[in-house]
Amino acid sequence: MKYDPIKKVFGNAVENSPFLRKIFYALLDLMFLRSWHVRKKVRELYPANTKMDIFDAGMGFGQYTYFMAKRFPESRIFAVDVKDEQVRDCEKFFSECGYKNVKFEIADLTKIDFKDRFDFVLSVDVMEHIVEDELVFKNFYNALKKGGKLLVNTPSDLGGSDAHEDDDESFIEEHARVGYSKQDITDKLKRAGFEIESFDYSYGKFGTISWRFGIKYPILMAGASKFLILLLPIYYLFTLWFVLILMWLDVHTDNKEGTGVLVVAQKK
Repeated sequence: MKYDPIKKVFGNAVENSPFLRKIFYALLDLMFLRSWHVRKKVRELYPANTKMDIFDAGMGFGQYTYFMAKRFPESRIFAVDVKDEQVRDCEKFFSECGYKNVKFEIADLTKIDFKDRFDFVLSVDVMEHIVEDELVFKNFYNALKKGGKLLVNTPSDLGGSDAHEDDDESFIEEHARVGYSKQDITDKLKRAGFEIESFDYSYGKFGTISWRFGIKYPILMAGASKFLILLLPIYYLFTLWFVLILMWLDVHTDNKEGTGVLVVAQKK
C-alpha cells in the first residue's frame, strides 16, 4: 500500500468530526518530521501574533493553515488547493471551529494571478508535484509584497521521494520530479526574482531513519496484512520513543545533506 491512499483513509475518517480532525493534525505534527522543521522555521521567521497576509499555497488537509491561524490570529490567511474535496473539508472544519480569518478556494498554482498581496507564502510538499515549477515560483514572487517571504519545503534529489533515479517508482507517488538539488531550486527561485535568505536540508542521517521506522515500514505493514495492522500499536510501543529522539536530533542538527530541503526566499 502506498502513502497517499493511507492519507486519504485517515482524512475521510476525520472529515465529519472537528475533534477527531484536531487529533489528526496533532498526530501529523508529531509523526511527520517535515512538520517539525516547517513549524520551527515559521516560528523563527515571525513572532507569535504577527499581523500579516498569508498565502498557504497547496494546503492539503489544512494542517499548516490551522497552525498559522492559531499562531497568527490577527492575520488574514488565504489557503488554496487544486483538489475540491480538500477545500470543502477545510471550509467545513474551520467554519465549525469559528476561524473567521481564513478563506479557502480551489486554485491551480500555475494559473494564479495575484499582485503584491501577501506578506508570507507557505508551500509545503507542493512543488514536487508541479511540472511547471518556474512558472509557479514567478507567480509566488508576483503575489508577494515587497519584503515578503516565501518558505518552500520539498524533497531533495538525494532520495526525497524515496527514489534515487528518474525511473524509480516513488513510495510517495504523484511526483513530477525525484526532488531538487540545492543549485536547482535556488537558481529557479533567483530567476523568478527572489533573493535566497536560507537553505537547509532536513531528513538527514537521523531523520531518514526516523521516517522509515516511524512512517514507511508501518504503512507497508498495514498494506501487507490486516493482521499486521493489529500489531501496529505494539510496534509503536517499542519504536516510538526511538523515532521521536531521532526526529529531535534531525531538527537540532545542521544537516550537510538530506532527503528534504527547506528554502526561505525574499522579494526585495
